[in-house]
Amino acid sequence: MRDSDVRVEAEVFAVARRGKEAARTLATAPSSLKDAALQALADALVASSEEIVVANAQDIARERAAGMSEGLLDRLALSPERITAIAEALRDVAALPDPVGDVVLGRTLPNGLVLRQVRVPMGVVGMIYEARPNVTVDAAGLALKSGNAVILRGGAAAACSNEAIVRVLRKALVAQGLPADLIQTVDPWGRPGGIALMRARGLVDVLIPRGGAGLIQTVVTESLVPVIETGVGNCHIYVDASADLNKALDIVMNAKTQRVGVCNALETLLVSTAIAEDFLPRVLLALADAGVTLHGDQFTQDAAPAGITVISATDDDWATEYLAPELAIGVVDTLDEAIEHIRQYSSGHTEAILTSDLAASERFTAEVDAAAVLVNASTRFTDGGEFGLGAEIGISTQKLHARGPMGLDALTTTKWVVIGQGNVRT
Repeated sequence: MRDSDVRVEAEVFAVARRGKEAARTLATAPSSLKDAALQALADALVASSEEIVVANAQDIARERAAGMSEGLLDRLALSPERITAIAEALRDVAALPDPVGDVVLGRTLPNGLVLRQVRVPMGVVGMIYEARPNVTVDAAGLALKSGNAVILRGGAAAACSNEAIVRVLRKALVAQGLPADLIQTVDPWGRPGGIALMRARGLVDVLIPRGGAGLIQTVVTESLVPVIETGVGNCHIYVDASADLNKALDIVMNAKTQRVGVCNALETLLVSTAIAEDFLPRVLLALADAGVTLHGDQFTQDAAPAGITVISATDDDWATEYLAPELAIGVVDTLDEAIEHIRQYSSGHTEAILTSDLAASERFTAEVDAAAVLVNASTRFTDGGEFGLGAEIGISTQKLHARGPMGLDALTTTKWVVIGQGNVRT
């Protein structure tokens, strides 16, 4: 390891130690204190909107000049209205029940021992993420409510935005009598800071990556700290033969075009052969009018209305999370074929079926392996706020500890509390 990396690691480990010390102040803090702090953080963000938007404009200008796609620029962009919405998400978190201290399981054994499994904070949560300044706030708010300290690595694309947001949040914490080190960042150390954060085993209790496939896999494979793996969203909608085609058109357009640069946006549309001749011309025309680039199989290309271009889809298209106004479209003969296609290409994030056939919906929800499976609804609903979890710290596509949108409970672990009356084991 180079001397410079050794120095960075020492600095980041010191940050983690301060976070661990700060987290102790929250371990037994009453909900009222945490909720008041969250409200104060929300107020501070709104009051500092102009400062944050100015900083964000620097990030936008730099990344646009560097060629960042419009979809990702939209994910990076902040406005006074978006900052107000982010602040409201903090208020929503404050209104949620505090998970710390919840009894998950309780029983009395025949020998008189009283057992309780209770929720407790993780301690120090690390976040490594890309170009999403809203995650800075979501992570800080969820960590605070669940009794944790948070250490952030937000990436170069949002460097100015995150610096301004962290400064505002830390100042608000101090005003509430809480340690500023409940919210820290390793961004000043750049990529080596992120690597050091991944090596801080014993100081950081859990690490959550949120971003593209490359970032997530790097963290999963290289981190010494336990990782909750969030996943990319190669999300599918299957339009079954029995679907209401008017509703299906609305759902597909919402899932693909409402916001293209997010992980729960639609990336592949599958259509039953039985309704393809009726449905495809309508949906292709609507998508093209919305500026979506279309990739399709031969049936889809043949069904395209005059003037609508459909590019021949490749295996790469079926496997791609576009995060852009692009969509892959295929026609399948049966529900079995749709499920098989999803099994082959799904990232395990969100999959949906549009149908009025109860048996088809039950088979789809039982056989499709994903963190969220929807029936007759847009994939865009797979979101912590929409699920009533308040803000979310990520969407987990793994199967251990947490799966799907991760809210407050996902940032806690449990401990067993055993109460006896002089019991000894024989």
